[in-house]
Amino acid sequence: MNIVFLDAKTIGEDIDLSAYDKLGTVEKYGFSTSEQVPERVKDADVIIINKIQVNEQTIGSAKNLKLVCVTATGTNNLDKEYLDRRGIAWRNVAGYSTNSVAQHTFSMLFYLSEKLRYYDEYVKDGHYVNDTTFTHFAEHFHEISGKTWGIIGLGAIGRKVADIARAFGTEIIYYSASGNKPQEGYHQVDFDTLLATSDIISVHAPLTEATESLMNLDAFRKMKPHAIFLNLGRGPIVVEADLATALENNLIAAAGLDVLAREPMQEDNPLLKIQDSKKLYITPHIGWASVEARTNLMNIILKQIQEFYGEIK
Repeated sequence: MNIVFLDAKTIGEDIDLSAYDKLGTVEKYGFSTSEQVPERVKDADVIIINKIQVNEQTIGSAKNLKLVCVTATGTNNLDKEYLDRRGIAWRNVAGYSTNSVAQHTFSMLFYLSEKLRYYDEYVKDGHYVNDTTFTHFAEHFHEISGKTWGIIGLGAIGRKVADIARAFGTEIIYYSASGNKPQEGYHQVDFDTLLATSDIISVHAPLTEATESLMNLDAFRKMKPHAIFLNLGRGPIVVEADLATALENNLIAAAGLDVLAREPMQEDNPLLKIQDSKKLYITPHIGWASVEARTNLMNIILKQIQEFYGEIK
């Protein structure tokens, strides 16, 4: 079996992939352009990808290809009609990063709500040395107990966040952009109600026609001025220029983003001009990427390949 990793660096170089060597010949490319893919996959039985476009132009030369494994949940980079015509199977992975993303959601919230950068720098800059009082009150923060947390997208990650947030004493409401029926044990509301009543809003939804540009200026205007907004779903769910306007005009208190409309971040991103860390906190799409989540991801892919070849033998 010939296995080709086309963008292995998207998994991280710290993850042990040696178990794949037991399956056959393994080639690993850190990154591949669309122009490089045809030559690299021509002898492949299995390709493992993250963001690579898979279509006739990129894999048409791969005459032995039987399986495409995506190291992610989203598969919008696959031309599934072409794969079906070729009889090439594909697999993706869901649920591998639930704990990691939920954890990162709270790390972003606390960084913003408790003004942690300010207090860290206050101490490291020496201001706490021989201060007049043992507590420094310049920046204020509030408990999340008793607050309303609105969740957009109540899948596995959304439910995990909801359950943890309840342990802190928050009231949970959620909005389903897909219009799914209410989930037992969770309070579903319409979009405007979620915007108007939530003190914290976090997004854990996929990118669909219903969610693209969902969080625009009109939506931010309906939120509470002290609300904190977090996006750990997909970047294009937020109109970034509108979020910048909302933050600059104090329509909301702060925002935390782990995903952007274009990644890596572009020089013309309107959010770059907001340098106040109490208002805006952006992380480079790391919420999913704990060591445990990435290890789990690659163990699932390994098992998928083993099971696939077990079925076709």
